[in-house]
Amino acid sequence: MSAASLLYSAAQVRALDAHAIAQGTSGYTLMKRAGEAALRALRSRWPKALEVAVVAGGGNNGGDGYVLARFAQAAGLSVTVLAVTAPEQLGGDARSAWQDFRSSGGQVVPYGALLLARADVIVDALLGTGLTSAVRSPMKEAIQAINACARPVLALDLPSGLNADDGAVMGAAVRADCTISFVALKTGLFLGDGPEYAGRLVFDDLEVATPPEPRFTALLERLGEGEIARALPSRRRQANKGDFGRVLIVGGGPGMPGAVRLAGEACLRVGAGLVTVATARENLAAIVAGRPELIAHGVERADELAAPLGAADVVAIGPGLGRSDWAQALLERTLASGKALVIDADALNLLAVRRLIAPSGSVLTPHPGEAARLLDSSTEAVQADRMAALRALTLRHPGAVIVLKGAGTLIGVIHAGAPNPMPAICERGNPGMAAAGMGDVLTGAIAGILGQCRDPWLAARAGVMAHALAGDDLARDRERGILALELADALNRWVNLRR
Repeated sequence: MSAASLLYSAAQVRALDAHAIAQGTSGYTLMKRAGEAALRALRSRWPKALEVAVVAGGGNNGGDGYVLARFAQAAGLSVTVLAVTAPEQLGGDARSAWQDFRSSGGQVVPYGALLLARADVIVDALLGTGLTSAVRSPMKEAIQAINACARPVLALDLPSGLNADDGAVMGAAVRADCTISFVALKTGLFLGDGPEYAGRLVFDDLEVATPPEPRFTALLERLGEGEIARALPSRRRQANKGDFGRVLIVGGGPGMPGAVRLAGEACLRVGAGLVTVATARENLAAIVAGRPELIAHGVERADELAAPLGAADVVAIGPGLGRSDWAQALLERTLASGKALVIDADALNLLAVRRLIAPSGSVLTPHPGEAARLLDSSTEAVQADRMAALRALTLRHPGAVIVLKGAGTLIGVIHAGAPNPMPAICERGNPGMAAAGMGDVLTGAIAGILGQCRDPWLAARAGVMAHALAGDDLARDRERGILALELADALNRWVNLRR
């Protein structure tokens, strides 16, 4: 697993720094490597830039800025360091970096907002990973001026003012066009507001290897396109539809055919062998007319689920289900079936109301509001610390795979008394997917993939990734007006890539 696919806390990254220094690599050597990597990123991203303003604070982040300034000047760029922290106050490696820049003829001037407008590129070297409270003056004013000056910004390690662990804006944060992260990637670049403020992300490990020690176990793994291939290998030439799963989708209360139809469509598009929809009888005509490949089964009483449940390998329940007595009865029957389950939407809300525990091996796909109800919490609390919410959900439903939807969908599972896989994050997807029915499509995609691979963990990862990539395909030429049914259709490309 590559270092670029693993995410760590700020404390872990500082410990990695300390470990590298203890093993014989000086702190100033690491700082110089950071400066070299940052210059490469700057010249790659803005090859025509001639005037560079480095806005420097104290500490090692400021030191990285001084090193970058010295190397950029040696490369022929015109560089000015705007010192928010007086360089005479610097200590350690940062002081050495300032002194070397000064000795090379570098220009350091006290920070002034008007000076920013002269630069082709601004380098944010104000604050590092140690920020734990709201940004104070004069850093706050400098951050606000950087954001207001309409110049491209390169942030060193992470945008100043961004919490390195949870991606929260600590009062004010730099909105970077590009961020180069050093040593190891921080979780805050991917959680909360991190992606919004980091811009394009570049990574350099500065030749620091992560030792195989428990304290350096990553907190999150980034999902990649390979997830889909792992869950959906090439098919045998002699295969038949029975080899690819019989999936039952339970939902669609009276007058609600749309959600269950979308889930069924997505299930077919990812390659499930047979897909049956169990729904209120009045929905049958609309579903069959729109997608005749779906087998539609009208259900008025819970005992009428017996036959389709018996024939199914996988059951998805929730899209359009509602919270009526009818819905509760269908949920109870489904939970008792012993089948592999994908639980979404109102099925999750009913679990929360009745304080039920999902069967081990299920896949739960809550959005933040549903997660809050499952945890007796609030949407704001879930969003404020999505990692904590994910862990709480996995503890509340042991053995169930949790897919916490949202910008930066998180996936986790905890098995009692067994090794547990590293939680994962999907950084793909876009705001155009914030539309009705997208969650129903994800439910169908995961259920359809689960029917084929029979592994809830793999199915959740592959379904989330295919769903996000399909959404990104549709968003290439638009951000508004993407329809869930279009996304269901777009899934087909991602489960059929040549390998």
